Amino acid sequence: MRNIKRFFGHGCFLTSLTWTVLFFIYLNYIELKQLLKNVPFKRAGPHQAFPTKVSYNFSNFPKQIRPQLKTKDVKNKLDHDIKVTNNIVISPELDVIFYESNRKIRDLGFEQHGFNVFISNQLSYHRDVPDTRSIECKAKSYPYYLPVASIIICFYNEVLSALLRTVHSVIDHTPQYLLHEIILIDDHSEFDYLKEDLRNYIKENFPENVKLLRNYKREGLIRGRIIGATNATGKVLVFLDSHCEVNKMWLQPLLFAIQKDYSMVVSPLIDAINAYTLKYKPSPILRGGFTWNLHFKWEFVPPSKLLGPEGAAAPIKSPTMAGGIFAINRRYFFEIGQYDNGMNIWGGENLEISFRIWMCGGKLFIIPCSRVGHISRNVLPQKAHEIMDSLQYNSLRLAHVWLDEYKEQFFLQRPDLRSKGYGNISERVELRKILGCKSFQWYLDNIYPELEIFPLPSKEN
Repeated sequence: MRNIKRFFGHGCFLTSLTWTVLFFIYLNYIELKQLLKNVPFKRAGPHQAFPTKVSYNFSNFPKQIRPQLKTKDVKNKLDHDIKVTNNIVISPELDVIFYESNRKIRDLGFEQHGFNVFISNQLSYHRDVPDTRSIECKAKSYPYYLPVASIIICFYNEVLSALLRTVHSVIDHTPQYLLHEIILIDDHSEFDYLKEDLRNYIKENFPENVKLLRNYKREGLIRGRIIGATNATGKVLVFLDSHCEVNKMWLQPLLFAIQKDYSMVVSPLIDAINAYTLKYKPSPILRGGFTWNLHFKWEFVPPSKLLGPEGAAAPIKSPTMAGGIFAINRRYFFEIGQYDNGMNIWGGENLEISFRIWMCGGKLFIIPCSRVGHISRNVLPQKAHEIMDSLQYNSLRLAHVWLDEYKEQFFLQRPDLRSKGYGNISERVELRKILGCKSFQWYLDNIYPELEIFPLPSKEN
């Protein structure tokens, strides 16, 4: 009799535990229903929700691309308020259920890429994002006849799901008559899933105007984009990062601004895709600035600047741009000297082209009626030392070509770089003369008068 009671006691406990777990799963399923709408589940296509090859590659990444930065703080944030029951993780912060064993995939994805790869692999390539445009922007209309665009996306060791969602979002939210082509530049990526798998997916799922070019050696983002622009044939070049999602009516406002003014370079208002949850959140109206150590920064636009007749739909004059996402007339891009192809990998090219646009007769504006979401990575992934070295090298090149006497403001912040090499800049100096560019003093007086100038130490005799 005692054994029977014990048996039924254990049975009731297990039954209760099972129903508890199922109840939690049901509640989270309701929340996930919209988040995971149209997820390509297993056997639904070559890249299902949990791609087997991608998961295996997490444990087979080459040793040389192991991250240089610790991600302890990231993991602590991700594990905050997580409850574990029978190896099932329920995370209110991430709005997702996953198995405890998959936390290793999530954490390694963060280390390699700087965002939550586990959730990225679950999201649909066609997910709905909120329309973050203002009322004034939604009321605007644009002419049918606009210049056609070549979309250029350069990538290196990118997460496959993030890259494919970027391309699908462009196709889903762009009128086909304006989308001349999408050019993907593979900058000699090392991961297997970006080789044959990607080529097959493009062939089977994308229209013919989606083209894949591969660099046979690592060129870096800057030279990779030059290669893309050289191969593009659309009237307008639109550069996108490989982990972003475009929003409704994103392209027409950019093309319209360039159609009205040939020398206008425009950037959308960049919304934030959270690195931990991949939730899409609207950005306030911002403009680009920089600090004297030549780092880009975002600045709030005062409400007083939005009191004109267009209100929140008015283009925003911006001293600099972030550089990852912008549009420019193709002919104008080459006329003003494209990018400095003497720069390495990544960094500083956004400030260099921003200074050159303003100082050499162009204009740089942010168009708030165009919205593009971008994954704001909280950890610098992969080869951090390589990226920092190229940023310093590139910053020296732009300082010596464009800052005139104000390069001393840079060296005041970075005296350790005064004696560092920066290659041959004679062609860029000559370009500045040919274009008849104004001085950096003019730029400060007319474009960025708000920038603080620091007193220099007096020279000793």
